[in-house]
Amino acid sequence: MTRYVVHRVLGMLLVLFLVCLFTYIIFFALSPDPAVQICGKNCTPERIDQIRANLGLTDPFPTQFLHFLQGLFAGRDYGGGTSTVHCPAPCLGYSFQTSQPVTDMIVQRLSVTVVVAVGAAVLWLVMGVLGGLLSAVREGRFADRFIAGLTLGGMSIPNYVLALALQYVLVVWLRWLPFPQAVQFADDPGQWFLNFIMPWTVLAIGYASSYTRLTRANVIDTLDENFVRTARAKGLRPDLVWRRHALRPALTPIVTIAGMDFAGLLGGALITETVFGLNGVGKLAADSITKNDQPVIMAVTLLAAFFVVVGNMAVDLVYSAIDPRVAVGAAS
Repeated sequence: MTRYVVHRVLGMLLVLFLVCLFTYIIFFALSPDPAVQICGKNCTPERIDQIRANLGLTDPFPTQFLHFLQGLFAGRDYGGGTSTVHCPAPCLGYSFQTSQPVTDMIVQRLSVTVVVAVGAAVLWLVMGVLGGLLSAVREGRFADRFIAGLTLGGMSIPNYVLALALQYVLVVWLRWLPFPQAVQFADDPGQWFLNFIMPWTVLAIGYASSYTRLTRANVIDTLDENFVRTARAKGLRPDLVWRRHALRPALTPIVTIAGMDFAGLLGGALITETVFGLNGVGKLAADSITKNDQPVIMAVTLLAAFFVVVGNMAVDLVYSAIDPRVAVGAAS
């Protein structure tokens, strides 16, 4: 098991390094001159050269990338002499638009994204597993066909359409929910909870539809296994057969996919956060794309890749704990 963990950690570090390298190449080596973007159109060549020197863009590319990696782990300095500015680790640079540290901008908004991701994950897991189990139990009947129709609709409708429809129906027409407001949980827990009901629902519906179909297929396949037939032959109650012998083995691949989906969502739900005006990482990315703020876009990209890679490793470790054959196979 130890060898398997070390192997997975080394693989994760290699993938993260490659992600950092290719991301840096795309945003700084292949993109337009960052110094021109910072200074603007009406800028003198002398000022552009000064900005390049302050950012270290006059160095060879390998040196620039090494300074970037140094900033992630030990911090780095921008400029020189009395105008030197120290960026503490993990340093992701400064915004071209606001001159704020990118790390601080992400940290300020990450809590909103985490709340959105956790709430949506709880909803889609509950809805998806229960819906899939009910559909499998009622295979071929009206309930099965009805749930299949709902899942097809949930997978087909775009997030932004569903978000706008919910806002119109629940906020404007029925007035069951207020317009989202910037409220902290400590100030007004009720209003804070109401702000996230619609974002949680919008994200959960799409994921829950996929999880319902996956759960249904896995449960039906598990029912054909010999151990399920043995459990029925022993005279166990049908609910015990479904819950203990059919559902639990079918949840293993669902746990794997759920970990990856949740990790990806931590990188920011761009459309949902933008539609509902939530100041999370996704909305930060959308605003930065509009303004072509390269350091912020690159930082959000690296953050999303980090969560996906770490989530993938965590899922593999959990899976190896559930099924020791995974670790044995990887180590051999």
